[in-house]
Amino acid sequence: MRFPLPCFLAAVFLVLTARADVTLGPLFADHAVLQRDKPVAIWGHASPGETVTVSYLLHRATASAGADGRWIVLLDALAADPVGGNLVAAGKTTATAHDVVVGEVWLASGQSNMEFVVDDPNGAVYHVDRAAEEVAAANYPLIRHFKVAHQVSAQPADVAAGSWEPCAPATVRQFSAVAYFFARDLYRRLNVPIGIINSSWGGTPVESWMSPAALARDPHFAMVGQRWRANLADYPRARVAAEAAIARWNQDAAAARAKGPTALAQFNQAHPKPRPARGLGDSWTPTGLFNGMINPLLPYALRGAIWYQGESNADRAAEYHPLFAAMITAWRAHFGQGDFPFYWVQLANYASASDPTHQTWAFLREAQTDTLNLPNTGQAVTIDLGDPANIHPHNKQEVGRRLALLAKVNTYGIPDDCSGPVFVSANAEGSALRLHFKYADAGLTAADKPLQSFEVAGADRQFHPAAAMIAGSTVVVQSPAVPIPVAVRYAWRNAPDANFYNGAGLPAAPFRSDRW
Repeated sequence: MRFPLPCFLAAVFLVLTARADVTLGPLFADHAVLQRDKPVAIWGHASPGETVTVSYLLHRATASAGADGRWIVLLDALAADPVGGNLVAAGKTTATAHDVVVGEVWLASGQSNMEFVVDDPNGAVYHVDRAAEEVAAANYPLIRHFKVAHQVSAQPADVAAGSWEPCAPATVRQFSAVAYFFARDLYRRLNVPIGIINSSWGGTPVESWMSPAALARDPHFAMVGQRWRANLADYPRARVAAEAAIARWNQDAAAARAKGPTALAQFNQAHPKPRPARGLGDSWTPTGLFNGMINPLLPYALRGAIWYQGESNADRAAEYHPLFAAMITAWRAHFGQGDFPFYWVQLANYASASDPTHQTWAFLREAQTDTLNLPNTGQAVTIDLGDPANIHPHNKQEVGRRLALLAKVNTYGIPDDCSGPVFVSANAEGSALRLHFKYADAGLTAADKPLQSFEVAGADRQFHPAAAMIAGSTVVVQSPAVPIPVAVRYAWRNAPDANFYNGAGLPAAPFRSDRW
């Protein structure tokens, strides 16, 4: 069909006019939080070559849009401001973001335990302790949450959808629970606006969140691409098998449901639902989530990042430390704001049904701990907060509090305790080992009963349960089965009974003195 020339030209004019509108990037929207005390990048789109002036309160900066229409300006450092004002980008047209404030901005990322929302009354997975009370009390309009929409991309994307939501009972339900409780603790202490950019996706591995540059930095990381290519080659077969397994599971689940809630719960615990086969565009695509959900955030000014992930990498724990460390290093480089604080949650206790060794998660936790060798990092230990029967523990309040302790002490210089006992060394004393710790000055303690989950081994490398006794700022361990102990482990199981704390009430991280 042919259109008359005047109609065609009118259509072209409308398209070009729409494209010429000045726009702000999605992060610069109503209720946004800008980072205080550092230069703030603002960006958006306009006609190629168009001059755009950005103004915010008394600050102003100008830039010209590039050939791709993208423009970016840098505002001078801003002081914290809970009142704020409008952020305006003006060229041939004007774009305005209302109610923009200045405070502290943190990026929250990871998999389902970070995505876990404050209250999902109709869901089967996410249930925060005392959710109804938390929702009713969530009157913090200066805590604001931006949820980045799920997006897998083969190439670095410029835009990711989302919106800023001020915290209120009507909005907080869909906030990341860990990020909200982290932000709430910071807000109560700092009394400045707190912005959380929540870029998380349940059931995803660390390699999905790595940038192409991060995966390219080490030849050993080639195994990630090789594994994914093999997965794609096997996809047609795997899809048929997965669909058949899911159909069988649905039938068995229906039979269990007919027997009542208890039978269904027991079935779900013993028989996790099979997952669909992973193909093109899947959230496990290496670099796919960095491209789709982190790259569009660059170079938004922020204070630091919090991270809760690792469950999907537990069966390849030996890879995790180098991959995770490379991811952190690359994120810092891509954001261009130095070695900003990066704090993560060490995995909680969980009895993985698929692990006959009962130790897979212990090695993943160790890989997380090893990543503390990077500067300006911290780890919130949660070995005492999990539910052996549920990979999604409910006490997200304490997880957020422990992350906030790391930030308050290490980022904001607020005096407090932020670490439980950290193993330093073990020395032999006859048939026993005496263990020494950092962060034990306030004393050591066992919760509810004698110390649990200690093991010792001799030269034969066979570990046996050990009795453990607190002696001042040390712990003495021994076992009648090991007359000459040479190595010790604590909480070295997927779901140990971990009850070892310091006087600040913070738990010891699982540890081992060997590297067998």
